[in-house]
Amino acid sequence: MSDLAAPQLTLDVSSTPRVPFGRLVLVEWRKMLDTRAGRWLLGITAGLLALLSAVIMLVVALADISPPTANDWLNIMTIPVSMLVPVMAITIVTQEWSQRTAMVTFALEASRLRVVLAKLLAVMALGAATIVLALVLGLVGNVIGAGIAGVDAEWNVTASVFVWALATQVLYLLMGFGFGLLLLSSPAALALYYVYVWILEGGVLLPGIMYVLYFTMDWAQSILPWISMRLAMLPYQLSDADARSFESDLGFSFDTGALGLARVLTSVFIWVGLPLILGTWRLLRAEVK
Repeated sequence: MSDLAAPQLTLDVSSTPRVPFGRLVLVEWRKMLDTRAGRWLLGITAGLLALLSAVIMLVVALADISPPTANDWLNIMTIPVSMLVPVMAITIVTQEWSQRTAMVTFALEASRLRVVLAKLLAVMALGAATIVLALVLGLVGNVIGAGIAGVDAEWNVTASVFVWALATQVLYLLMGFGFGLLLLSSPAALALYYVYVWILEGGVLLPGIMYVLYFTMDWAQSILPWISMRLAMLPYQLSDADARSFESDLGFSFDTGALGLARVLTSVFIWVGLPLILGTWRLLRAEVK
């Protein structure tokens, strides 16, 4: 007696609508906030911002010194943002591969490019919210600090300085995202990010290697601005008073014309554009395990 052939069943999904892009963004947003590590990182960032504000106002009250100006507050409050928020941009990409959930993600949404764009939009929204919080705390701190010192608040942040400060934070966020795409490993991407931003470039409190070389070596003044984003954007981030101080004390002549913009674009392409392009290409071709 011959066996009967089992009927062949097929599932037609050709008419099934695609997952809405907004839903993908919300899913990636929840991935950042619904984990213990994500909540702790956001809590630490907000706590550091509040702690910095409180410490500065306490020092002004106890030491009887001049309060920080608005430009000082802007520089100070961006420290926790550039230190911690790019970590979220890195982990939102790398956690899919370290926790082996990429197969589930790409099974539910076959277009990897849409997933990458959803992750990018979600992390940019989170970064924008954190930057707004930092700006609000800096604004309040400037008013309260001046009130404690009994002087008028000094609003010395020009529109140009403000825009360039925001652009810097956005670029650092995109840099972290690009490093995550390129390396697909949290430790490697975090190490690369912190080595470049805090050791090579340096922050507001401690200068980095390239920053020191720029102000001490003649050859570095013509080469490093093409490599370092901080040095390339430095002429645009300085207030008029700070620029005059640099030029008179150190003999510097900052170029904010076509040459200066070319340096900015080149350094941004090296550290943001290339990681994003190569990282996206790698993720689109990476084997999902």
